Formats: sequence, structure tokens, C-alpha cells
Amino acid sequence: MVQTEFQRRRTRAVRVGNVTIGGGHPVVVQSMITEETRNVEGCVAQIIAMYEAGCEIVRVTTPTLQEAHCLGEIQAEVRRRGFEVPLVADVHHQGTDIAVAVAQFVDKVRINPGLFVFRKPRQRTEDYSPEEVAEELAAIEASLLPVIEACKARDIAMRIGVNHGSLAERLTVMYGDTPEGMVESALEYIKICEKHGYQNLVISLKASRVPVMLAANRLMARRMEELGMDYPLHLGVTEAGDGEYARIKSTAGIGTLLAEGIGDTIRVSLSEDPINELPACYDILQALGLRKTKVEFIACPSCGRTKFELTSVLRKVKAATQHLVGLDIAVMGCIVNGPGEMADADYGYVGKAGGVITLYRGRTPVKNVDQEVGVDELIALIKSDGKWADPPVSGSTQEPFAKELSMLS
Repeated sequence: MVQTEFQRRRTRAVRVGNVTIGGGHPVVVQSMITEETRNVEGCVAQIIAMYEAGCEIVRVTTPTLQEAHCLGEIQAEVRRRGFEVPLVADVHHQGTDIAVAVAQFVDKVRINPGLFVFRKPRQRTEDYSPEEVAEELAAIEASLLPVIEACKARDIAMRIGVNHGSLAERLTVMYGDTPEGMVESALEYIKICEKHGYQNLVISLKASRVPVMLAANRLMARRMEELGMDYPLHLGVTEAGDGEYARIKSTAGIGTLLAEGIGDTIRVSLSEDPINELPACYDILQALGLRKTKVEFIACPSCGRTKFELTSVLRKVKAATQHLVGLDIAVMGCIVNGPGEMADADYGYVGKAGGVITLYRGRTPVKNVDQEVGVDELIALIKSDGKWADPPVSGSTQEPFAKELSMLS
């Protein structure tokens, strides 16, 4: 029998606050707020809104020491309001002091190897000698060691996040602006961390071009396997843009790797309100069968055999049942192919001639009903099986969506 479940790459478990990345845990959804870090109240509000919308880890930029201390205030206020949101500090240029400071507050520190030890570009083209390479690696180690010690002291995680286009000049000279250069950049930092007994790491290799992102992550997974490393990978197509194409582009990159068993946490990066990234993330995971966070509706595209106006009927069925997370419901236009193409749905709503609907439980027909009462009869069938729940009342106080999702995974 052909296997239909993805064999995920085996990785170590890395804890980020109350969320675990890797180690066989469900793929984690994360994003980044856009509010200025110095606006403490604005950041707190956006973090909580994103958490309640399903963001399981939230990243905040910390470009200076002042922002690092603001993030301490933000973290304290989020906790004071009763939300245990895992927070990540995003550290870039000359990051040692900032990363050490912010490690006192957050659950994970993200550094970019291409910017962490900043050197003014020299437009160099000739190869680096072994002595020059050793000198630069020593400088990286000196800058990174205080961050490693700060993370170890609080037992928090670090993301080594390499971006295509921001590689250090040395690596660009040695490897070009290539997936190979991205992987070598990450490995340099991983090996320094391991040298000092720190392995609480998540790795990312992001690019705005899907083929580069795919090649870099595949190579990273292969190189880690060769070296006996098992760090989880954070997937994303960076600077994907906005709208439909950005979502398709992100799905092409993230979904392809997840289908190959690569990836433990994801972000869909959109030039929109970051809260819009979350449905795209969960849709990718649901489409691959990795997490189920809503009803799976199966519907045919309609054709001349369709016995009702499928588009409007599908809308009615969805409106009535979309809160029944965990169910698969099929709406099929005709009796010819419908029963065989419902993909093992829990319930089927299939058109027959003469304005009649056949309701199915799995692949078994239950009864024929008039089209006018088809949706009501579907609800009655679900209720009779004990699988009905009343939809949530609009405006009611509910647990954050993120917690609800984690229980469903």
C-alpha cells in the first residue's frame, strides 16, 4: 500500500516558552508583529490579538538596547494580562549586547549570521586564506559566546536565521550568493554553539525566490544528517509580497518541503497585517494533513450533470457547519461521481434528479430529502450521530484560538 502520511524528519525538541518545536510535535505557526517596539501598549495589544487569532509564537524586533528593555516591559505586561505567549526577540546588526540584554526577558533569541558580526563591505573578490577564515571565525565566536551563555543561563532557545541576500562578504566570496553559502553560514554558528555545549537551536534558511529556499533547506537537512545534527527547521519564503500570489508563492515553498518531511515551524511572510498570515499557515498544514483546525469541505467544481446551484448550496452548508472542527463534509453535484469522489468524507450531500438530495454517512446513503430542507436534514443527521455542537455565540469570551488549535493537533 502506498503511504499517504508524510514521514517527518527526526529532530530534537526545542522548547520556546510553553510551545515545543520539533521532536515529533505538531508543526508550529508563528509570525511577527509590525508595531514599533518602543510603543509598549501597541505591541502588547498586537501580540495578544495575534495570539488569540492562532499565532503560537510571536516575534518582536529589537534593533537597539532601548528596544531590548522595552521588550522586557512588553513581556511583563502580556503576562500580567494573563497570556502566556512565547516571545522571540529579533536581533540584527552588532547584536551581542542587544541579544544578551533581551535574553533576560524572552523565550527565544533570533540572530542573523550575515549581520550579527557586522563588517563594512570591502568589495573583495579574491579568496580568503585559511588564516583569514580562522580569524573571522574567532571574531564570530567571541561575539556569540556571551549570547550562548545568556541563553544557557535561562534555558531558552536561539534561532540561527540565515537570509539569502544578507550573507557575510566572506561567504559570498567563497560560495557566491547561493544555497551552499547559506548552509555554510548556518553551520559555522551551529558548530560554535555545539563547541560550548549549547544545542537549544532552531535553524532557518529563507529566500524570496522559492527555488533558492527549497534548495537551501534540502541541503541543510542533508548536511545535518551527514554531521549527526538533528535541529528543527523554521520554514518561510521571505518578502513574498501580498495578495493571492504571495500566498501561492509561500505555499509552493513551505508546502513542498513539508511534503518531503522537512520543517517543524512555519511563517507565511506577507506585506499585509500579520494577522492575515495565520489562516494561510493553517491552510497549508490542513491541506497536507499535518494539523486539522477547521472543517474539511470537499466539493466538486460543478458541470452539466450538477442537479443544483452548487456554489450557493456549498455556501449554505459551510455557514451551517463550519464550526464543527474535525469533520469532513462533501457537497457533490451529481449522483454519477459524487459517492465515489467524496474522499472518505464523514458526511455527504449529493444531488439527484428532481430536486432531491441524498445524504450520506461516510459512503453509505442514509436517505433522500427535498433540496429545500437538505441543509436542515444534514444538521439533523450530524446531531443524531452525536457530533453536533452549537456554534459559538458572537462576542462571547473564549480561550485563545492558539490554545484551541494545540488541543486539536
